[in-house]
Amino acid sequence: MPDQKNDRRFDELLGWLAQFDGLADANPQPASIDASFRRYFRVERGAESLIAMDAPPPHEDCRPFVQIAGYLESMKLNCPRILGADFENGFVLMTDLGSTQYLAALKKDPHRATSLYSNAIDALLVLQEHGEAYQQKLPAYDYDLIAFELSIFRDWLCGRHLGIDFSVGEETQWQECCEVLIDNALRQKQVFMHRDFHSRNLMLTGENNPGVLDFQDAVEGPLTYDAVSLFKDCYVKWPVDKVKEWASQYFERLSPELKGDLAVDDFMQQFELMGVQRHLKAAGIFARLHHRDGKSGYLNDIPRTLRYLSEAAPQFGELSFLSDLIENRVAPSMETTE
Repeated sequence: MPDQKNDRRFDELLGWLAQFDGLADANPQPASIDASFRRYFRVERGAESLIAMDAPPPHEDCRPFVQIAGYLESMKLNCPRILGADFENGFVLMTDLGSTQYLAALKKDPHRATSLYSNAIDALLVLQEHGEAYQQKLPAYDYDLIAFELSIFRDWLCGRHLGIDFSVGEETQWQECCEVLIDNALRQKQVFMHRDFHSRNLMLTGENNPGVLDFQDAVEGPLTYDAVSLFKDCYVKWPVDKVKEWASQYFERLSPELKGDLAVDDFMQQFELMGVQRHLKAAGIFARLHHRDGKSGYLNDIPRTLRYLSEAAPQFGELSFLSDLIENRVAPSMETTE
């Protein structure tokens, strides 16, 4: 529990919670801290467990979380129900989806993967099919945003963390690879995209599994992105054949409206290229979390993320510069920094 004498935000949270029935003497306990500035506390109200979110302005804005929670609830997805919010001060009170992440459940019993991923596919399809009514209200996952995300890999993992600088010619080759990845994203069917649909943001629940969290950064973006996040998870890795099996199952279950005239081979190509883009971004963000935010635990996830890149990038001749960069410069440099 935070030291109340030195935690002004915690004192403010206590004062805010006191307005709710049964929470005048609340005793919040830390529930989780994520890769942002947000903190989550579990609050007991009799036999009921609630979650209080501390999203300190100006670092965080809790409006998108509350807004998108409403969208997901209208789709009948299992997400926290908002009980109260103070946008100006950055506090939200919501229902509790429990404390068992998919990641923990899968590590405890990998044999549950088939059923848990089937449930996750169900939820993802609901999000994409019913999300059509809301997706245009979301920010667009457009050229500039994707280009910025890719630059995080070059600037933070290659440059800041590993000291790898690009020559003028290498920068040109890097940009050419980025254009391939951006084009792949923009030419896909655009859908309601969670943006972090993975095992740390899916909660194991008794009913309407899974519970869905961390959706505040949702955008209107490419069809394959959330499927990549789910099946090529930066926090747990499955055999390549299993990933292809799940991706194929997801494709076969797409509605005609989402699938259009897309053939399975074309879908798999888009899926693999989307994975390259996401894992470049993720590896860069993990390095940035270490250097900028002091969250060094994410460095342990970089090798796994790079393995995805080593598997996918060589499938595409137009990404030969990237394949060589990962194999001959980034991966060896990572080994010397561990």
